[in-house]
Amino acid sequence: MDCTISVQPTPNPNALKFILNVPVKTKDSAVYRQFAECKGNDMASAILKLDYVTEVYFAANFITVTQTGAGDWDKVEARVKETIQAHITRHDPNFEAPGAAPVRPEAGGEIGKVEEILESTIRPALQRDGGDLQVVGIDGKTISIRYEGACGCCPHAAMGTLYAIQNILRDRYDPEVVVQMV
Repeated sequence: MDCTISVQPTPNPNALKFILNVPVKTKDSAVYRQFAECKGNDMASAILKLDYVTEVYFAANFITVTQTGAGDWDKVEARVKETIQAHITRHDPNFEAPGAAPVRPEAGGEIGKVEEILESTIRPALQRDGGDLQVVGIDGKTISIRYEGACGCCPHAAMGTLYAIQNILRDRYDPEVVVQMV
């Protein structure tokens, strides 16, 4: 398999988006923060073992890698590219993600309504930046979300992006909703 990799910076200074010309995850996404979560995904395990790497996020045709901030990005980037090339021929993009699959609009109910709004507004921008979010739950007027990929520890996610998500949901879902990160 001839795999080309281009690297794109993200708004998070501790994350890079590695874009491949082949799929890495055909359905939904997967995030790995611990080796135990990597069962069945040797590429994720190998990347997570690299010095300074704290999180690996797989979606569509890209992998977002987050590091501690202490690593030299040129060196980390080179090692990640080598690791991807070494594992891509054996990688199955149809692998099952760790834990529960993200809830998507087809789930129905209130979470489904929220997901539909996020899918058409905020999610495409997050994915362009190498991340995403998962709706964890709704409790009354409070919607709990978890950022993934480059968004997971991005300084913009806690303030600006969260505020934007809340405003969009107040406009399109419920004017009294409160969005919180978990």
